[in-house]
Amino acid sequence: MTGSVADDAVVVTRGAGKSFGGDAVLRDLDLVIERGTIVGVIGPSGCGKTTMIRMLTGISPATVGDVRVLGVDPVHFDSTTRTRIGYMPQIPVLYPKLSLWANLNFISSMYGVPVRHRRAHLRELLDFVALGDDRSKRLADCSGGMQRRLTLAATLVHQPELLFLDEPTAGVDPLLRDRFWERFRRLRDDGRTLVVSTQYVGESAMCDVVAVMAEGRLLMAAPPDELRRHAFGGDVVHVTPERGWMTGPELQALNAEPYVVSAVRDDDRVRVVLRDVGDVPALTDHLERAGIVVGNVDTVQPSYDEVFVALIRLARAQAEAAPVAAA
Repeated sequence: MTGSVADDAVVVTRGAGKSFGGDAVLRDLDLVIERGTIVGVIGPSGCGKTTMIRMLTGISPATVGDVRVLGVDPVHFDSTTRTRIGYMPQIPVLYPKLSLWANLNFISSMYGVPVRHRRAHLRELLDFVALGDDRSKRLADCSGGMQRRLTLAATLVHQPELLFLDEPTAGVDPLLRDRFWERFRRLRDDGRTLVVSTQYVGESAMCDVVAVMAEGRLLMAAPPDELRRHAFGGDVVHVTPERGWMTGPELQALNAEPYVVSAVRDDDRVRVVLRDVGDVPALTDHLERAGIVVGNVDTVQPSYDEVFVALIRLARAQAEAAPVAAA
């Protein structure tokens, strides 16, 4: 976290943690978020995603460690710094007796959005979240999904440079979800920074960096493609023989090759994890020397659900092995 990365970072944490009543719910958080990126935060329910976002926004201060957001400890945000940040919580916090339009108009006035540009801006935001035809409806008369969509619009109303969005696409239909992510990418391209927690692991592909959390810890933060390689230890290919088949000894011999991480039977093919996809020629040579005629070698892109499960299993295996190694 030194040099050019830290110089252009909007979020930097070192050893940050949060406890409630003596119970640590967030531990040893070391994270750097660079300006102009989308950082997705994924993890099972209760893993600490919301706690981390609340800590970074100053709502729930860190118990230990150091946290800097826009160069400032969130506990000491002043009104000017807060106007640079947008926060969308999981639970709507707008005004149920006001109409959707009145809610946005009130939020706009709080942030000092100029009146002369406000009407067009609010119309555009309501259309973006597919609520333009419902602008006169009271928030109390709206569904939970509509309330969340209005909360997203309210988060964007003052055009903040740093956005914290806690599950913004929860309960949103796939078409509208795609529209949200298209908007998020446009905001990123304009130089804004987004931290987006999500329950949809597949949304990882739309992020620049994915932070994977489990049991209050950050397992890793990396670009989506690096997550795949880390989860499986390399590149995954499926080998379909045209003639011949691998017996147990032949699989054992393949697993002993230095470029192979693992090789297992998978129905009528073999699933091989290579240290690098460039090792495919060495793999086919090995199989042909064993008398197996290779029909196809297909590169596999595991789904992010598979990647996530593999990362969680890997983290748990490492945690279980740690006391043994220490002993």
